[in-house]
Amino acid sequence: MRSGTPRGFRDILPREALARERITDTVRSCFAEAGYLPVETPLLEERGALERGARLRDAAFQLFDEDGTLLALRPDLTLPVARLVAGRMGADELPVRLRYSAPVVREEPSLRGQPRQFTQLGVELVAREGTASEVEVVRLLAQVLTALEVPAWRIVFGSPVPLTALLDACAPSADFRERVLALVHDSDLVAVDELVAATPGLAPEQARALREIVRLGGGREVIGRLDELLAAAGVAADARGTAELSALAAELGDLFEAGRLSFDFSIINSFDYYTGIIFKGYAEGIAASLASGGRYDAVLANLGRPGLVACGFALSLERLQEVLGEPGVSGVVTPGVRVAERPIRIAVPKGSLLKDTVRVLEAAGLPTAELADAGRRLVVSAGDVEYVIVRAQDAPAFVGHGGADCGICGADSLEEAALDLLQLVDLGYGRCRFVVAEPRSRAGEAERAYQWRGTVRVATKYPRITQRYYDGIGQQVDIVTLHGNIELGPIVGMTDRIVDITATGTTLAENDLVVVDDVMECTARFFAGPAAYRCDKRIRDLARRLAEVVGEGRDA
Repeated sequence: MRSGTPRGFRDILPREALARERITDTVRSCFAEAGYLPVETPLLEERGALERGARLRDAAFQLFDEDGTLLALRPDLTLPVARLVAGRMGADELPVRLRYSAPVVREEPSLRGQPRQFTQLGVELVAREGTASEVEVVRLLAQVLTALEVPAWRIVFGSPVPLTALLDACAPSADFRERVLALVHDSDLVAVDELVAATPGLAPEQARALREIVRLGGGREVIGRLDELLAAAGVAADARGTAELSALAAELGDLFEAGRLSFDFSIINSFDYYTGIIFKGYAEGIAASLASGGRYDAVLANLGRPGLVACGFALSLERLQEVLGEPGVSGVVTPGVRVAERPIRIAVPKGSLLKDTVRVLEAAGLPTAELADAGRRLVVSAGDVEYVIVRAQDAPAFVGHGGADCGICGADSLEEAALDLLQLVDLGYGRCRFVVAEPRSRAGEAERAYQWRGTVRVATKYPRITQRYYDGIGQQVDIVTLHGNIELGPIVGMTDRIVDITATGTTLAENDLVVVDDVMECTARFFAGPAAYRCDKRIRDLARRLAEVVGEGRDA
């Protein structure tokens, strides 16, 4: 008889609960001293009420009330608190400072086996006007991270305003605009480059701005470069958002000077949610962000309260635990070892991609002699670089879960993994294509089966890529996931077709399979984890050097 908890949920025993309590008490004390008052909102919310504020993406559990109302377990606390403020707080009560500590539930389809319940510790500040709200909230986050003694913490800012203003000025169509926003939201900067290059009618200055802004990062000095790019692309000064960013940077100058704050304009996700700055808190020793927040005036306007300024953030208790360790105090990370002092760890693909990977890394100035002759070693140390040799398909998991800072693999492996990773450079080698194929002798059978069955049966090692392809052509698909000899699926009559990689077509021809359609073409890509890319300048510099190597190769 099963006595465990549902998938993604767990019990917390006293020893861990005490550690969580110590962390929570420290955070709560900081919030309370800053004048933030506690609120509680229901675990269940009317989905329609929340979606009046903003699009709801991660409602893992939904149910119908007895009157037919669709309810959802809250996936975050910002929207419920915004709903509360819009409906219960009068204008004479502003500004209002609220804090909370409560569980939320999310489903991440790409992370089966991962937790689905999280605890958020957060604040929301709603006022009538001014950037003072943003400054106050960011300083409060800095105070909390300091009080917790989080190692080597950093807060990284972005904003959707510069990119959306640029698209307003240059997008040739609404579809182009939406595709760029979607690609940046997915952190696929390589695909942004490809889309810009393939779109006629963009002025060179506009194309340059689209490519560069999403890669722009650093201290206060980057605002000047951002202004230059937008001005050259024809964006009006009052639409760029740079004046607001400059004012914010001036107010927080001491934190910038201390190296605690920086800009990175790849942080411009959730375009329908945030209206101003977006920020994330990172720390040494963890791949994911500890905190995220920003300004979301539009949510309150959508809920019937226009003209208000709203800003807040939420910390993840579970991620704070990961950084601070079991006792709930700092000290898990080796004392004195800072990010910039330890070696960069790169996930390197073995097999057919290894030779060219060694070539481009050497051309980018990295030591590769030991890597080229690694033998059976799985980890190769070479000065200030550490190579972790992995299967190409596993490289995204190593980077996404903190086993490496950055890596190289095929675009297909990144697509299939669907992790939160920044795709930075198309390296141009390892070229192959995904195809749909079927036995020559059974031509037409898949179409006839689809007519009566209403679905196509497909064998593949790549279920996510296969599903995306069939969604794109509007056909239902039954996917049979195999791990080798994919060609056997239709040969023995188990499936109608296959979706697989081919480089030369030899294996298909030898098994009398013919290509029915092309799915995608892929090459090797350099990618990085968000925390490493945004907090370690060496990763950004390596991406730049690799891009230069690829460019020189094209020009040769």
